[in-house]
Amino acid sequence: MPTILVLLRRFAHQMRKEHLDVVLLVLVVIAASGVLGISFFEPQLSVVDAVWWTLVTVTTVGYGDIYPTSLGGRIVGILLMLFGIGFLGMLTATLASTFVENRRQEGKGMKPLSSTGHIVLCGWNYKAREIIEEVRADEKARNRSIVLIADLPENPLDGEQVQFVSGVVSPETLARANAQEAEVAIVLADEQGEVHTRDAKTILDTLTIKTTCPGLHTCVELLDQQNIAHGKRAKADEVIVTGAMSTNLLVQAALNRGVPLLINELVSNRFGSALYTISVPQTCVDRSFVDALTELKREQNLLLVAVESQAQARFLANPPSDYIIQAEDQLIVIGQERPKQG
Repeated sequence: MPTILVLLRRFAHQMRKEHLDVVLLVLVVIAASGVLGISFFEPQLSVVDAVWWTLVTVTTVGYGDIYPTSLGGRIVGILLMLFGIGFLGMLTATLASTFVENRRQEGKGMKPLSSTGHIVLCGWNYKAREIIEEVRADEKARNRSIVLIADLPENPLDGEQVQFVSGVVSPETLARANAQEAEVAIVLADEQGEVHTRDAKTILDTLTIKTTCPGLHTCVELLDQQNIAHGKRAKADEVIVTGAMSTNLLVQAALNRGVPLLINELVSNRFGSALYTISVPQTCVDRSFVDALTELKREQNLLLVAVESQAQARFLANPPSDYIIQAEDQLIVIGQERPKQG
């Protein structure tokens, strides 16, 4: 019911904005006059018949089941045809043009959005489509809205259920994307210019996001590992260095054959097992790492590989066996599907 009320309010606002409320009022007056007129000149017709004939005449349907026989009734019919059809055509044409304009603005990325709990993707490069496919492959985010902010003239992903806001990352575009109500932002590296220039733009975009939406969890793609510190100063929550990851995977391929294939599986949502972050189950609170590992493997077929320690403010990969897991910690596990948590 609240959703219907919101839609009705939006429709009423749009009607007032396009002055369609006046046209609708005139139509109501014309229809009421038609009902009164035909009832006066054709007294044999009931009120229901008069209303039916008026609507059929105004909408040009003309069934012919009811028609006036008196001169006065026919004059009323002529006036309804001239004025009613004209105002009805004005109403339908304006509504149609409004819908077309709204659709055009959506395609051009000019319309403010009202999504909540969505993912904001800032920037456009060759990895954007693959990122969206990865998001859609995860059960947690499969039905979540994705909003793309890019300095492009129109939506490059039209038809893929991705909303679009045109422009560079700025307080204005973030407001149009309703970023304040988003869950996470992903900032992609620019494809133009030198590496340092591209990273500088990414860091500036990150700073703009964190200044405008301080609570928005922001994941940033950088190209140079030396710029990680700058990304952290811009208050990025997660920094991924594309070049460094490729280098590390090449070294692993050379020294530990098969490891890159395993890593590729673990970081992809589209096939095999994947890495997931979960809250500590009640059965694992205040227990050692090895006990929690055994519990999760036995009960949920999850492999516990790391702990995000809130007390130490860092991730502990393969912590000591006697590490005591706290209720506020986060666990990183490997599973075939996203774990269900109550």
